[in-house]
Amino acid sequence: MGTRFKVSAYFFHHFLFRYLEEHKEALVIERWFHLQYVTQTVEVESADSQKAVAEMQSKNAILQEQLTVQRQLLRELETQLHESQRTCAQLRTQILVYEGEMERAQGQLEAEMQNLEEEKNRVIEEAFIRAESEMKAVHENLAGVRMNLLSLQPALRTLTCDYNCLKRQVQEFPFMLDKAITEAKQEICQVISEVSSTNQELLRKYKREMNLRKKCHNELVRLKGNIRVFCRVRPVSQEEQDSADAKTMLSFDSDDDAILYLSNKGKIMTFELDKVFPPHATQEEVFQEVQSLVTSCIDGFNVCIFAYGQTGSGKTYTMEGVADDPGINQRALRLLFSEVTDKAPDWDYKITVSMVEIYNETLRNLLGDTPTEKLDIKMNPDGSGQLYVPGLTEFTVQSPEDINRVFELGHMNRATACTNLNEHSSRSHALLIITVCGFNTATGNRTQGKLNLVDLAGSERIGKSGAEGSRLREAQCINKSLSALGDVINALRSKHAHVPFRNSRLTYLLQDSLSGDSKTLMMVQVSPLPSNMSESVCSLKFAQRVRSVELSSASSSSRRHENSSTSSSPTHDSVEVTGV
Repeated sequence: MGTRFKVSAYFFHHFLFRYLEEHKEALVIERWFHLQYVTQTVEVESADSQKAVAEMQSKNAILQEQLTVQRQLLRELETQLHESQRTCAQLRTQILVYEGEMERAQGQLEAEMQNLEEEKNRVIEEAFIRAESEMKAVHENLAGVRMNLLSLQPALRTLTCDYNCLKRQVQEFPFMLDKAITEAKQEICQVISEVSSTNQELLRKYKREMNLRKKCHNELVRLKGNIRVFCRVRPVSQEEQDSADAKTMLSFDSDDDAILYLSNKGKIMTFELDKVFPPHATQEEVFQEVQSLVTSCIDGFNVCIFAYGQTGSGKTYTMEGVADDPGINQRALRLLFSEVTDKAPDWDYKITVSMVEIYNETLRNLLGDTPTEKLDIKMNPDGSGQLYVPGLTEFTVQSPEDINRVFELGHMNRATACTNLNEHSSRSHALLIITVCGFNTATGNRTQGKLNLVDLAGSERIGKSGAEGSRLREAQCINKSLSALGDVINALRSKHAHVPFRNSRLTYLLQDSLSGDSKTLMMVQVSPLPSNMSESVCSLKFAQRVRSVELSSASSSSRRHENSSTSSSPTHDSVEVTGV
Protein backbone atom coordinates (compact mmCIF):
# COMPACT_ATOMS: atom_id res chain seq x y z
CA MET A 1 0.00 0.00 0.00
CA GLY A 2 2.95 2.31 0.67
CA THR A 3 4.19 1.71 -2.89
CA ARG A 4 0.82 2.65 -4.38
CA PHE A 5 0.74 5.89 -2.30
CA LYS A 6 4.22 6.89 -3.45
CA VAL A 7 3.34 6.30 -7.15
CA SER A 8 0.16 8.40 -6.80
CA ALA A 9 2.10 11.34 -5.26
CA TYR A 10 4.61 11.12 -8.08
CA PHE A 11 1.89 11.43 -10.75
CA PHE A 12 0.22 14.32 -8.85
CA HIS A 13 3.40 16.44 -8.72
CA HIS A 14 4.17 15.68 -12.34
CA PHE A 15 0.73 16.86 -13.35
CA LEU A 16 1.05 20.06 -11.25
CA PHE A 17 4.46 20.85 -12.73
CA ARG A 18 3.23 20.52 -16.28
CA TYR A 19 0.17 22.68 -15.47
CA LEU A 20 2.29 25.49 -14.03
CA GLU A 21 4.74 25.36 -16.94
CA GLU A 22 1.89 25.65 -19.46
CA HIS A 23 0.02 28.57 -17.71
CA LYS A 24 2.97 30.54 -16.34
CA GLU A 25 3.72 32.42 -19.58
CA ALA A 26 0.04 33.13 -20.34
CA LEU A 27 -0.46 34.54 -16.86
CA VAL A 28 2.54 36.88 -17.16
CA ILE A 29 1.47 38.12 -20.62
CA GLU A 30 -2.03 38.71 -19.39
CA ARG A 31 -0.80 40.75 -16.47
CA TRP A 32 1.49 42.84 -18.70
CA PHE A 33 -1.26 43.65 -21.23
CA HIS A 34 -3.52 44.57 -18.37
CA LEU A 35 -0.99 46.97 -16.92
CA GLN A 36 -0.23 48.52 -20.32
CA TYR A 37 -3.89 49.02 -20.88
CA VAL A 38 -4.37 50.73 -17.59
CA THR A 39 -1.31 52.91 -18.08
CA GLN A 40 -2.32 54.03 -21.56
CA THR A 41 -5.82 54.67 -20.43
CA VAL A 42 -4.65 56.91 -17.64
CA GLU A 43 -2.41 58.86 -19.93
CA VAL A 44 -5.11 59.56 -22.59
CA GLU A 45 -7.82 60.35 -20.26
CA SER A 46 -8.13 63.91 -18.93
CA ALA A 47 -7.52 65.23 -15.55
CA ASP A 48 -11.10 64.83 -14.86
CA SER A 49 -10.62 61.30 -14.57
CA GLN A 50 -8.16 61.50 -11.68
CA LYS A 51 -10.62 60.07 -9.36
CA ALA A 52 -11.04 57.17 -11.57
CA VAL A 53 -7.32 56.86 -11.90
CA ALA A 54 -6.96 56.81 -8.15
CA GLU A 55 -9.47 54.11 -7.96
CA MET A 56 -7.66 52.23 -10.64
CA GLN A 57 -4.41 52.69 -8.83
CA SER A 58 -5.91 51.33 -5.70
CA LYS A 59 -7.17 48.43 -7.70
CA ASN A 60 -3.75 48.17 -9.27
CA ALA A 61 -2.21 48.08 -5.81
CA ILE A 62 -4.62 45.36 -4.87
CA LEU A 63 -3.73 43.51 -8.05
CA GLN A 64 -0.05 44.03 -7.28
CA GLU A 65 -0.64 42.51 -3.88
CA GLN A 66 -2.52 39.66 -5.47
CA LEU A 67 0.33 39.26 -7.97
CA THR A 68 2.78 39.16 -5.09
CA VAL A 69 0.65 36.54 -3.41
CA GLN A 70 0.48 34.62 -6.70
CA ARG A 71 4.25 34.85 -7.10
CA GLN A 72 4.75 33.65 -3.54
CA LEU A 73 2.32 30.87 -4.22
CA LEU A 74 4.21 30.14 -7.44
CA ARG A 75 7.47 29.98 -5.50
CA GLU A 76 5.87 27.62 -2.98
CA LEU A 77 4.53 25.53 -5.83
CA GLU A 78 7.98 25.49 -7.41
CA THR A 79 9.45 24.42 -4.08
CA GLN A 80 6.85 21.69 -3.87
CA LEU A 81 7.60 20.84 -7.49
CA HIS A 82 11.29 20.43 -6.73
CA GLU A 83 10.46 18.32 -3.72
CA SER A 84 8.06 16.32 -5.87
CA GLN A 85 10.81 15.86 -8.46
CA ARG A 86 13.19 14.60 -5.75
CA THR A 87 10.44 12.33 -4.46
CA CYS A 88 9.73 11.22 -8.01
CA ALA A 89 13.43 10.42 -8.52
CA GLN A 90 13.43 8.41 -5.32
CA LEU A 91 10.24 6.70 -6.39
CA ARG A 92 11.75 5.91 -9.77
CA THR A 93 14.76 4.39 -8.01
CA GLN A 94 12.46 2.33 -5.78
CA ILE A 95 10.41 1.38 -8.83
CA LEU A 96 13.57 0.13 -10.50
CA VAL A 97 14.46 -1.82 -7.34
CA TYR A 98 10.93 -3.21 -7.15
CA GLU A 99 10.99 -4.05 -10.82
CA GLY A 100 14.29 -5.97 -10.27
CA GLU A 101 12.80 -7.77 -7.30
CA MET A 102 9.67 -8.50 -9.29
CA GLU A 103 11.81 -9.88 -12.13
CA ARG A 104 13.73 -12.10 -9.68
CA ALA A 105 10.47 -13.17 -8.00
CA GLN A 106 8.95 -13.82 -11.41
CA GLY A 107 12.01 -15.91 -12.34
CA GLN A 108 11.76 -17.91 -9.13
CA LEU A 109 8.03 -18.25 -9.62
CA GLU A 110 8.54 -19.43 -13.17
CA ALA A 111 11.20 -21.90 -11.96
CA GLU A 112 8.87 -23.16 -9.22
CA MET A 113 6.08 -23.37 -11.69
CA GLN A 114 8.36 -25.36 -13.95
CA ASN A 115 9.31 -27.68 -11.09
CA LEU A 116 5.68 -28.06 -10.07
CA GLU A 117 4.77 -28.80 -13.65
CA GLU A 118 7.48 -31.44 -13.86
CA GLU A 119 6.45 -32.90 -10.48
CA LYS A 120 2.84 -32.87 -11.61
CA ASN A 121 3.77 -34.66 -14.81
CA ARG A 122 5.84 -37.21 -12.86
CA VAL A 123 3.08 -37.83 -10.31
CA ILE A 124 0.52 -38.10 -13.08
CA GLU A 125 2.74 -40.56 -14.91
CA GLU A 126 3.32 -42.64 -11.77
CA ALA A 127 -0.39 -42.55 -10.92
CA PHE A 128 -1.14 -43.57 -14.45
CA ILE A 129 1.30 -46.48 -14.27
CA ARG A 130 -0.04 -47.52 -10.85
CA ALA A 131 -3.60 -47.21 -12.07
CA GLU A 132 -2.72 -49.30 -15.08
CA SER A 133 -1.18 -51.96 -12.81
CA GLU A 134 -4.14 -51.89 -10.43
CA MET A 135 -6.52 -51.96 -13.33
CA LYS A 136 -4.66 -54.95 -14.69
CA ALA A 137 -4.88 -56.68 -11.28
CA VAL A 138 -8.56 -55.80 -11.07
CA HIS A 139 -9.09 -57.26 -14.51
CA GLU A 140 -7.26 -60.39 -13.47
CA ASN A 141 -9.27 -60.62 -10.24
CA LEU A 142 -12.39 -60.04 -12.21
CA ALA A 143 -11.42 -62.82 -14.56
CA GLY A 144 -10.76 -65.05 -11.53
CA VAL A 145 -14.09 -64.11 -10.00
CA ARG A 146 -15.79 -64.91 -13.25
CA MET A 147 -14.05 -68.29 -13.33
CA ASN A 148 -15.04 -68.86 -9.67
CA LEU A 149 -18.60 -67.91 -10.48
CA LEU A 150 -18.58 -70.33 -13.36
CA SER A 151 -17.16 -73.06 -11.09
CA LEU A 152 -19.49 -72.15 -8.22
CA GLN A 153 -22.60 -72.50 -10.29
CA PRO A 154 -22.52 -76.32 -10.12
CA ALA A 155 -21.76 -76.08 -6.38
CA LEU A 156 -24.62 -73.66 -5.95
CA ARG A 157 -26.89 -76.06 -7.71
CA THR A 158 -25.58 -78.84 -5.43
CA LEU A 159 -26.14 -76.67 -2.37
CA THR A 160 -29.60 -75.89 -3.53
CA CYS A 161 -30.29 -79.60 -3.84
CA ASP A 162 -28.73 -80.22 -0.40
CA TYR A 163 -30.77 -77.39 1.07
CA ASN A 164 -33.93 -78.90 -0.33
CA CYS A 165 -32.93 -82.29 1.05
CA LEU A 166 -32.15 -80.78 4.47
CA LYS A 167 -35.42 -78.93 4.39
CA ARG A 168 -37.25 -82.18 3.81
CA GLN A 169 -35.20 -83.84 6.56
CA VAL A 170 -35.99 -81.02 8.97
CA GLN A 171 -39.63 -81.47 8.20
CA GLU A 172 -39.25 -85.20 8.79
CA PHE A 173 -36.92 -84.76 11.84
CA PRO A 174 -39.58 -85.05 14.58
CA PHE A 175 -40.67 -88.41 13.21
CA MET A 176 -37.06 -89.55 12.76
CA LEU A 177 -36.21 -88.31 16.30
CA ASP A 178 -39.06 -90.26 17.85
CA LYS A 179 -37.97 -93.31 15.96
CA ALA A 180 -34.30 -92.84 16.92
CA ILE A 181 -35.20 -92.29 20.59
CA THR A 182 -37.28 -95.45 20.58
CA GLU A 183 -34.47 -97.45 18.99
CA ALA A 184 -31.91 -95.88 21.37
CA LYS A 185 -34.04 -96.76 24.38
CA GLN A 186 -34.23 -100.33 23.18
CA GLU A 187 -30.48 -100.46 22.58
CA ILE A 188 -29.74 -98.82 25.96
CA CYS A 189 -31.99 -101.26 27.75
CA GLN A 190 -30.25 -104.10 25.97
CA VAL A 191 -26.80 -102.69 26.80
CA ILE A 192 -27.80 -102.12 30.43
CA SER A 193 -28.98 -105.68 30.62
CA GLU A 194 -25.73 -106.91 29.10
CA VAL A 195 -23.65 -104.65 31.37
CA SER A 196 -25.59 -105.79 34.39
CA SER A 197 -24.97 -109.42 33.58
CA THR A 198 -21.32 -108.60 32.81
CA ASN A 199 -21.00 -106.76 36.10
CA GLN A 200 -22.44 -109.70 37.93
CA GLU A 201 -19.93 -111.96 36.23
CA LEU A 202 -17.08 -109.55 36.94
CA LEU A 203 -18.22 -109.18 40.54
CA ARG A 204 -18.25 -112.96 40.89
CA LYS A 205 -14.78 -113.19 39.38
CA TYR A 206 -13.59 -110.28 41.51
CA LYS A 207 -14.78 -112.00 44.69
CA ARG A 208 -13.15 -115.23 43.58
CA GLU A 209 -9.88 -113.44 42.80
CA MET A 210 -9.95 -111.55 46.09
CA ASN A 211 -10.48 -114.77 48.01
CA LEU A 212 -7.80 -116.48 45.96
CA ARG A 213 -5.36 -113.60 46.52
CA LYS A 214 -5.99 -113.63 50.23
CA LYS A 215 -5.60 -117.42 50.27
CA CYS A 216 -2.35 -117.23 48.28
CA HIS A 217 -0.99 -114.45 50.47
CA ASN A 218 -1.94 -116.35 53.59
CA GLU A 219 -0.39 -119.51 52.22
CA LEU A 220 2.81 -117.66 51.31
CA VAL A 221 3.13 -116.24 54.80
CA ARG A 222 2.31 -119.65 56.27
CA LEU A 223 4.99 -121.33 54.16
CA LYS A 224 7.50 -118.74 55.34
CA GLY A 225 6.39 -119.38 58.89
CA ASN A 226 3.49 -117.75 60.65
CA ILE A 227 5.93 -116.18 63.09
CA ARG A 228 8.79 -114.75 61.07
CA VAL A 229 12.00 -113.71 62.79
CA PHE A 230 14.37 -111.05 61.52
CA CYS A 231 17.62 -110.01 63.13
CA ARG A 232 19.14 -106.56 62.89
CA VAL A 233 22.64 -105.84 64.09
CA ARG A 234 23.15 -102.28 65.18
CA PRO A 235 26.25 -100.39 64.09
CA VAL A 236 29.06 -99.51 66.48
CA SER A 237 28.96 -95.90 67.61
CA GLN A 238 31.94 -93.55 67.41
CA GLU A 239 32.48 -93.69 71.17
CA GLU A 240 32.45 -97.51 71.07
CA GLN A 241 34.94 -97.54 68.18
CA ASP A 242 37.37 -95.46 70.26
CA SER A 243 37.14 -97.86 73.20
CA ALA A 244 38.93 -101.15 73.66
CA ASP A 245 35.63 -103.00 73.31
CA ALA A 246 35.22 -102.01 69.64
CA LYS A 247 36.04 -105.44 68.15
CA THR A 248 32.88 -106.99 66.71
CA MET A 249 32.09 -110.61 67.46
CA LEU A 250 29.48 -111.07 64.69
CA SER A 251 29.98 -112.04 61.05
CA PHE A 252 27.65 -112.64 58.11
CA ASP A 253 27.34 -115.23 55.38
CA SER A 254 28.03 -113.67 51.98
CA ASP A 255 25.86 -116.28 50.19
CA ASP A 256 22.92 -116.47 52.59
CA ASP A 257 21.38 -113.36 54.18
CA ALA A 258 19.57 -115.56 56.76
CA ILE A 259 22.73 -116.82 58.49
CA LEU A 260 24.51 -115.06 61.35
CA TYR A 261 27.75 -116.20 62.95
CA LEU A 262 28.67 -115.31 66.51
CA SER A 263 32.06 -115.87 68.11
CA ASN A 264 31.65 -116.62 71.80
CA LYS A 265 34.39 -117.93 74.05
CA GLY A 266 36.42 -119.21 71.13
CA LYS A 267 33.50 -120.99 69.51
CA ILE A 268 31.56 -120.05 66.39
CA MET A 269 27.80 -120.25 66.86
CA THR A 270 25.53 -120.31 63.82
CA PHE A 271 22.03 -118.85 63.92
CA GLU A 272 19.59 -119.38 61.06
CA LEU A 273 16.77 -116.87 60.87
CA ASP A 274 14.43 -115.57 58.15
CA LYS A 275 16.54 -112.48 57.44
CA VAL A 276 19.63 -110.87 58.89
CA PHE A 277 20.25 -107.16 58.46
CA PRO A 278 23.89 -106.06 58.81
CA PRO A 279 24.79 -102.77 60.54
CA HIS A 280 24.81 -100.81 57.29
CA ALA A 281 21.20 -101.79 56.43
CA THR A 282 18.91 -98.78 56.03
CA GLN A 283 15.45 -98.18 57.43
CA GLU A 284 14.03 -98.49 53.91
CA GLU A 285 15.65 -101.90 53.37
CA VAL A 286 14.24 -103.15 56.66
CA PHE A 287 10.74 -101.92 55.85
CA GLN A 288 10.76 -103.55 52.39
CA GLU A 289 10.87 -106.93 54.13
CA VAL A 290 8.06 -105.91 56.48
CA GLN A 291 5.58 -104.22 54.16
CA SER A 292 3.90 -107.45 52.94
CA LEU A 293 2.78 -108.13 56.51
CA VAL A 294 1.63 -104.53 56.95
CA THR A 295 -0.65 -104.65 53.90
CA SER A 296 -2.21 -107.95 54.99
CA CYS A 297 -4.10 -106.12 57.74
CA ILE A 298 -6.07 -104.39 54.94
CA ASP A 299 -7.40 -107.84 53.99
CA GLY A 300 -8.70 -108.40 57.51
CA PHE A 301 -5.75 -110.17 59.19
CA ASN A 302 -4.35 -109.34 62.59
CA VAL A 303 -0.65 -108.55 62.43
CA CYS A 304 1.91 -108.12 65.18
CA ILE A 305 5.39 -106.70 64.62
CA PHE A 306 7.53 -106.28 67.71
CA ALA A 307 11.14 -105.43 68.38
CA TYR A 308 12.91 -107.61 70.94
CA GLY A 309 16.38 -107.32 72.46
CA GLN A 310 18.50 -105.97 75.22
CA THR A 311 18.55 -102.35 76.24
CA GLY A 312 20.53 -100.22 73.81
CA SER A 313 20.34 -102.67 70.90
CA GLY A 314 18.36 -100.26 68.66
CA LYS A 315 14.74 -101.39 69.10
CA THR A 316 13.28 -97.88 69.33
CA TYR A 317 15.30 -96.70 66.35
CA THR A 318 13.97 -99.58 64.23
CA MET A 319 10.37 -99.01 65.27
CA GLU A 320 10.27 -95.20 65.48
CA GLY A 321 13.42 -93.94 63.77
CA VAL A 322 14.25 -90.24 63.64
CA ALA A 323 12.56 -87.26 62.01
CA ASP A 324 14.44 -87.43 58.71
CA ASP A 325 14.64 -91.25 58.64
CA PRO A 326 11.47 -92.73 60.19
CA GLY A 327 11.12 -96.31 61.30
CA ILE A 328 8.55 -99.03 60.82
CA ASN A 329 5.73 -97.19 62.63
CA GLN A 330 5.47 -94.14 60.36
CA ARG A 331 6.36 -96.06 57.21
CA ALA A 332 3.62 -98.62 57.93
CA LEU A 333 0.97 -95.92 58.31
CA ARG A 334 2.11 -94.15 55.14
CA LEU A 335 1.96 -97.45 53.26
CA LEU A 336 -1.57 -98.07 54.56
CA PHE A 337 -2.64 -94.60 53.37
CA SER A 338 -1.17 -95.34 49.95
CA GLU A 339 -2.87 -98.75 49.70
CA VAL A 340 -6.32 -97.57 50.74
CA THR A 341 -6.03 -94.66 48.27
CA ASP A 342 -5.25 -97.09 45.45
CA LYS A 343 -8.27 -99.23 46.36
CA ALA A 344 -10.68 -96.29 46.25
CA PRO A 345 -13.44 -95.83 45.20
CA ASP A 346 -14.31 -99.56 45.32
CA TRP A 347 -13.30 -99.73 48.98
CA ASP A 348 -13.92 -97.24 51.73
CA TYR A 349 -11.46 -97.55 54.62
CA LYS A 350 -11.26 -96.06 58.09
CA ILE A 351 -7.92 -96.10 59.93
CA THR A 352 -7.85 -95.56 63.69
CA VAL A 353 -4.79 -95.39 65.93
CA SER A 354 -4.30 -96.08 69.64
CA MET A 355 -1.15 -95.98 71.74
CA VAL A 356 -0.71 -97.80 75.06
CA GLU A 357 2.19 -98.69 77.29
CA ILE A 358 2.58 -101.50 79.76
CA TYR A 359 4.52 -100.19 82.70
CA ASN A 360 4.97 -102.42 85.77
CA GLU A 361 2.18 -104.65 84.41
CA THR A 362 -0.14 -101.64 84.31
CA LEU A 363 -1.89 -100.73 81.07
CA ARG A 364 -1.83 -96.97 80.35
CA ASN A 365 -3.55 -94.91 77.68
CA LEU A 366 -0.87 -92.74 76.03
CA LEU A 367 -3.35 -90.70 74.00
CA GLY A 368 -5.80 -89.94 76.77
CA ASP A 369 -6.14 -86.85 78.92
CA THR A 370 -5.02 -88.78 82.02
CA PRO A 371 -2.23 -91.16 80.96
CA THR A 372 -1.75 -92.38 84.53
CA GLU A 373 -5.24 -93.90 84.51
CA LYS A 374 -5.13 -97.69 84.64
CA LEU A 375 -6.95 -99.62 81.93
CA ASP A 376 -8.19 -103.17 81.86
CA ILE A 377 -8.56 -105.83 79.15
CA LYS A 378 -11.99 -107.38 78.83
CA MET A 379 -13.91 -109.73 76.60
CA ASN A 380 -16.09 -107.99 74.05
CA PRO A 381 -19.76 -108.40 75.11
CA ASP A 382 -20.88 -108.77 71.49
CA GLY A 383 -20.10 -112.51 71.58
CA SER A 384 -17.31 -112.31 69.00
CA GLY A 385 -14.75 -113.65 71.45
CA GLN A 386 -12.50 -110.65 70.79
CA LEU A 387 -10.76 -108.69 73.49
CA TYR A 388 -11.04 -104.92 73.90
CA VAL A 389 -9.82 -102.22 76.27
CA PRO A 390 -12.63 -100.06 77.73
CA GLY A 391 -11.76 -96.37 77.78
CA LEU A 392 -8.91 -96.68 75.28
CA THR A 393 -8.58 -93.49 73.19
CA GLU A 394 -8.70 -93.96 69.43
CA PHE A 395 -7.84 -91.28 66.84
CA THR A 396 -8.96 -91.47 63.25
CA VAL A 397 -6.01 -90.52 61.04
CA GLN A 398 -6.30 -89.36 57.47
CA SER A 399 -2.87 -87.89 56.67
CA PRO A 400 0.80 -88.10 57.73
CA GLU A 401 0.31 -84.86 59.68
CA ASP A 402 -2.27 -86.67 61.85
CA ILE A 403 0.28 -89.44 62.42
CA ASN A 404 2.92 -86.99 63.63
CA ARG A 405 0.52 -85.38 66.09
CA VAL A 406 -0.45 -88.80 67.49
CA PHE A 407 3.19 -89.85 67.87
CA GLU A 408 4.15 -86.60 69.59
CA LEU A 409 1.35 -86.98 72.13
CA GLY A 410 2.21 -90.64 72.79
CA HIS A 411 5.94 -90.01 73.22
CA MET A 412 5.30 -87.17 75.63
CA ASN A 413 3.27 -89.42 77.90
CA ARG A 414 5.57 -92.45 77.80
CA ALA A 415 7.45 -93.28 81.02
CA THR A 416 11.27 -93.26 80.79
CA ALA A 417 14.06 -93.71 83.27
CA CYS A 418 17.80 -94.51 83.36
CA THR A 419 19.79 -97.74 83.79
CA ASN A 420 23.49 -98.44 83.65
CA LEU A 421 23.12 -100.03 80.22
CA ASN A 422 21.33 -97.13 78.53
CA GLU A 423 21.03 -93.63 79.90
CA HIS A 424 17.67 -93.03 78.21
CA SER A 425 16.29 -96.56 78.09
CA SER A 426 12.54 -97.01 77.81
CA ARG A 427 11.23 -98.85 80.84
CA SER A 428 7.89 -99.86 79.39
CA HIS A 429 6.44 -101.77 76.46
CA ALA A 430 5.02 -99.33 73.89
CA LEU A 431 2.24 -100.56 71.61
CA LEU A 432 0.94 -98.70 68.58
CA ILE A 433 -2.39 -100.31 67.63
CA ILE A 434 -3.72 -99.56 64.14
CA THR A 435 -7.20 -100.76 63.18
CA VAL A 436 -8.23 -100.81 59.51
CA CYS A 437 -11.95 -101.18 58.77
CA GLY A 438 -12.94 -101.57 55.11
CA PHE A 439 -16.24 -101.57 53.26
CA ASN A 440 -16.62 -102.67 49.64
CA THR A 441 -19.22 -100.41 48.05
CA ALA A 442 -19.74 -102.85 45.18
CA THR A 443 -20.15 -106.14 47.08
CA GLY A 444 -21.09 -104.87 50.54
CA ASN A 445 -18.29 -106.92 52.12
CA ARG A 446 -16.66 -105.64 55.29
CA THR A 447 -13.18 -106.34 56.62
CA GLN A 448 -11.40 -105.46 59.84
CA GLY A 449 -7.73 -105.98 60.49
CA LYS A 450 -5.42 -104.91 63.26
CA LEU A 451 -1.74 -104.01 63.11
CA ASN A 452 0.15 -104.06 66.41
CA LEU A 453 3.56 -102.37 66.35
CA VAL A 454 5.33 -103.14 69.62
CA ASP A 455 8.52 -101.63 71.00
CA LEU A 456 9.35 -103.99 73.84
CA ALA A 457 11.18 -102.79 76.90
CA GLY A 458 14.88 -103.64 77.05
CA SER A 459 15.84 -106.99 78.51
CA GLU A 460 19.02 -107.44 80.59
CA ARG A 461 20.31 -109.24 83.63
CA ILE A 462 19.28 -107.45 86.77
CA GLY A 463 22.77 -107.77 88.22
CA LYS A 464 24.41 -106.21 85.19
CA SER A 465 21.91 -103.36 84.85
CA GLY A 466 22.61 -102.19 88.41
CA ALA A 467 18.94 -101.45 89.03
CA GLU A 468 17.81 -100.78 92.60
CA GLY A 469 14.60 -99.78 94.28
CA SER A 470 11.92 -98.73 91.78
CA ARG A 471 14.29 -99.48 88.90
CA LEU A 472 14.64 -103.03 90.24
CA ARG A 473 10.87 -103.48 90.31
CA GLU A 474 10.64 -102.19 86.74
CA ALA A 475 13.28 -104.68 85.58
CA GLN A 476 11.48 -107.53 87.36
CA CYS A 477 8.17 -106.65 85.70
CA ILE A 478 9.85 -106.35 82.29
CA ASN A 479 11.54 -109.74 82.62
CA LYS A 480 8.30 -111.27 83.88
CA SER A 481 6.36 -110.11 80.83
CA LEU A 482 9.15 -111.27 78.50
CA SER A 483 9.15 -114.60 80.34
CA ALA A 484 5.38 -114.82 79.79
CA LEU A 485 5.99 -114.12 76.09
CA GLY A 486 8.47 -117.00 76.09
CA ASP A 487 5.88 -119.27 77.74
CA VAL A 488 3.30 -118.35 75.09
CA ILE A 489 5.82 -119.05 72.32
CA ASN A 490 6.70 -122.44 73.86
CA ALA A 491 3.02 -123.38 74.23
CA LEU A 492 2.33 -122.44 70.63
CA ARG A 493 5.39 -124.32 69.39
CA SER A 494 4.42 -127.42 71.38
CA LYS A 495 0.77 -126.97 70.31
CA HIS A 496 -0.44 -127.17 73.89
CA ALA A 497 -4.17 -127.12 74.46
CA HIS A 498 -3.69 -124.22 76.84
CA VAL A 499 -1.67 -121.16 75.89
CA PRO A 500 -0.99 -118.90 78.90
CA PHE A 501 -1.86 -115.57 77.30
CA ARG A 502 -3.14 -114.25 80.63
CA ASN A 503 0.17 -114.56 82.39
CA SER A 504 1.00 -110.95 81.47
CA ARG A 505 -0.75 -107.85 80.17
CA LEU A 506 1.49 -107.93 77.10
CA THR A 507 0.57 -111.42 75.89
CA TYR A 508 -3.08 -111.02 76.86
CA LEU A 509 -3.39 -107.80 74.85
CA LEU A 510 -1.64 -109.42 71.85
CA GLN A 511 -3.61 -112.68 72.06
CA ASP A 512 -5.56 -112.12 68.83
CA SER A 513 -2.29 -111.34 66.98
CA LEU A 514 -0.36 -114.35 68.30
CA SER A 515 -2.90 -117.05 67.45
CA GLY A 516 -5.10 -118.35 64.66
CA ASP A 517 -4.51 -116.96 61.15
CA SER A 518 -2.74 -113.88 62.44
CA LYS A 519 0.69 -112.80 61.17
CA THR A 520 3.55 -112.15 63.54
CA LEU A 521 7.06 -110.81 63.00
CA MET A 522 9.78 -110.51 65.61
CA MET A 523 12.63 -108.11 64.92
CA VAL A 524 15.48 -109.25 67.17
CA GLN A 525 17.97 -106.46 67.84
CA VAL A 526 21.53 -107.43 68.86
CA SER A 527 24.69 -105.54 69.68
CA PRO A 528 27.98 -106.61 68.02
CA LEU A 529 30.17 -105.68 71.01
CA PRO A 530 31.99 -108.42 72.98
CA SER A 531 30.65 -107.03 76.26
CA ASN A 532 27.10 -107.79 75.10
CA MET A 533 27.74 -111.30 73.73
CA SER A 534 25.87 -113.15 76.50
CA GLU A 535 22.74 -111.02 75.97
CA SER A 536 23.05 -111.38 72.18
CA VAL A 537 23.33 -115.19 72.48
CA CYS A 538 20.20 -115.36 74.64
CA SER A 539 18.26 -113.11 72.26
CA LEU A 540 19.28 -115.14 69.19
CA LYS A 541 18.45 -118.48 70.86
CA PHE A 542 15.05 -117.15 71.78
CA ALA A 543 14.58 -115.92 68.20
CA GLN A 544 15.33 -119.37 66.79
CA ARG A 545 12.74 -120.95 69.07
CA VAL A 546 10.15 -118.34 68.04
CA ARG A 547 10.86 -119.04 64.35
CA SER A 548 9.83 -122.67 64.76
CA VAL A 549 6.32 -121.76 65.98
CA GLU A 550 3.38 -122.24 63.59
CA LEU A 551 0.12 -120.45 64.29
CA SER A 552 -2.91 -122.45 63.15
CA SER A 553 -6.08 -123.75 64.67
CA ALA A 554 -4.44 -123.66 68.03
CA SER A 555 -6.28 -120.41 68.58
CA SER A 556 -9.58 -122.22 68.85
CA SER A 557 -8.30 -124.42 71.64
CA SER A 558 -6.73 -121.44 73.32
CA ARG A 559 -10.02 -119.55 73.18
CA ARG A 560 -11.69 -122.45 74.94
CA HIS A 561 -9.26 -121.93 77.82
CA GLU A 562 -8.85 -118.17 77.65
CA ASN A 563 -10.95 -117.68 80.77
CA SER A 564 -8.55 -119.75 82.81
CA SER A 565 -6.76 -117.61 85.39
CA THR A 566 -4.02 -120.11 86.26
CA SER A 567 -0.54 -119.40 85.02
CA SER A 568 1.84 -122.13 83.95
CA SER A 569 5.17 -122.53 85.63
CA PRO A 570 8.17 -121.20 83.76
CA THR A 571 9.79 -123.71 81.48
CA HIS A 572 13.47 -124.08 80.84
CA ASP A 573 13.10 -121.85 77.80
CA SER A 574 11.35 -119.17 79.74
CA VAL A 575 14.07 -119.20 82.33
CA GLU A 576 16.57 -118.50 79.57
CA VAL A 577 14.49 -115.56 78.43
CA THR A 578 14.45 -114.01 81.87
CA GLY A 579 18.13 -114.32 82.03
CA VAL A 580 18.60 -112.21 78.92
